[in-house]
Amino acid sequence: MASVLVVCTGNVCRSPVAEGMLRAGLEERLGEGAPLVASAGTAGWEGSGATPESVAAAAERGVDISGHTARRLLAEHVAGADLVLAMAAEHRWEVVRLLPEAASRTFTLKELVRLVEALPARDQATGLAERVREADALRRSGFPGNPHDEDVVDPLGMPLEGYRAIAWELEEWCGRLADDLAGTGTARSGAAAAEA
Repeated sequence: MASVLVVCTGNVCRSPVAEGMLRAGLEERLGEGAPLVASAGTAGWEGSGATPESVAAAAERGVDISGHTARRLLAEHVAGADLVLAMAAEHRWEVVRLLPEAASRTFTLKELVRLVEALPARDQATGLAERVREADALRRSGFPGNPHDEDVVDPLGMPLEGYRAIAWELEEWCGRLADDLAGTGTARSGAAAAEA
């Protein structure tokens, strides 16, 4: 079965929320055919739960991450994933440093959404691995994206309102990605997708 790995720093704030949002979105759209979704952190707080603020912010958006357990990113996690989604460019670089051959299937969340939305609408027969190859080919062709807005801000240390804002942002971006991977998204023109 296809799998997605979501990566941040501690695996207690952004990546657990994104993992939960993406899993819920894909399961809603694809049912039992949804890819597996997991997460890890480049400096993972091994064995810790998600922060209480992350749990609360996700719950307010209908996603339960209360059972999350953090883990440190290992090469084997990356090797087993068809797609690696980084919360920030620094995480993408760390994934590629850990396993260079994963570069073609490693993106920041926002980068990948902009890429797939610039591609022709997805044929429902196209699998996750093929969509990732198409996105990487577009990236390598010089697609500009928006390098000034690739990262999801780390809310660690912020009040609950900061976590709520990040959960809202992750719900939006994960929903757009789930739409595309399910074949229900709407392709945008290259310029519009880059700016979005």
